[in-house]
Amino acid sequence: MLTRKQHELLSFIHERLEDTGISPSFEEMKEALNLKSKSGIHRLITALEERGFIRRLPHRARALEVLKLPDASGQPPSDPASNVVAPDFAKSRRESLRSAVTDGVVDVPLYGAIAAGTPIEALQNNDRSVGYPAGMLSSREHYALEVSGDSMIDAGIHDGDTVIIERCDTADNGSIVVALVDDQEATLKKLRRKGHSIALEAANPAYETRIFGPDQVKIQGRLVGLMRQY
Repeated sequence: MLTRKQHELLSFIHERLEDTGISPSFEEMKEALNLKSKSGIHRLITALEERGFIRRLPHRARALEVLKLPDASGQPPSDPASNVVAPDFAKSRRESLRSAVTDGVVDVPLYGAIAAGTPIEALQNNDRSVGYPAGMLSSREHYALEVSGDSMIDAGIHDGDTVIIERCDTADNGSIVVALVDDQEATLKKLRRKGHSIALEAANPAYETRIFGPDQVKIQGRLVGLMRQY
């Protein structure tokens, strides 16, 4: 599922190619989406490329090709605020206290999908849960997220995996964390602090490390477990 901004950008590129046969410039994309900088456009294009909606044509400036358009299930959410991972942890704790532990397994609320590639908005879903061994969890609050993307594959985290996250607002260098960027985009990355900057590192050489200011990144939890279906 595409985020609202990804959907808007894909539609804009598609319409421009249909009308003129030429891809819009980054400046035109920035103005069309009312973004403050071209770096936001770069992130959106990379996310669309990773998800197979567009591809960059080699050896040609500003050359993009639309490979597919989203179906009905890929329409943008009606409420932009629902795009950001903002779990009600107080509610989560109450639910956890009420939940029954059967055969040593506890229900962990599943809050939706998170990108392990370029940051994308994570979609919250409070109606689902996954079972996880209670003995492998601390007494703190936990939630689960489905992984979309392959940028953490060298850390053993694959596309389609479910990760178990312990809620926290700080983490040690080298920890794999859920990071909220600019209060909009959530991503699963390795945390590195470098002076006054925060680096979010992928575990795949095909992806670049992204550097942010200290006020741009909020830690929402750290990885403590992983589930995979074969």
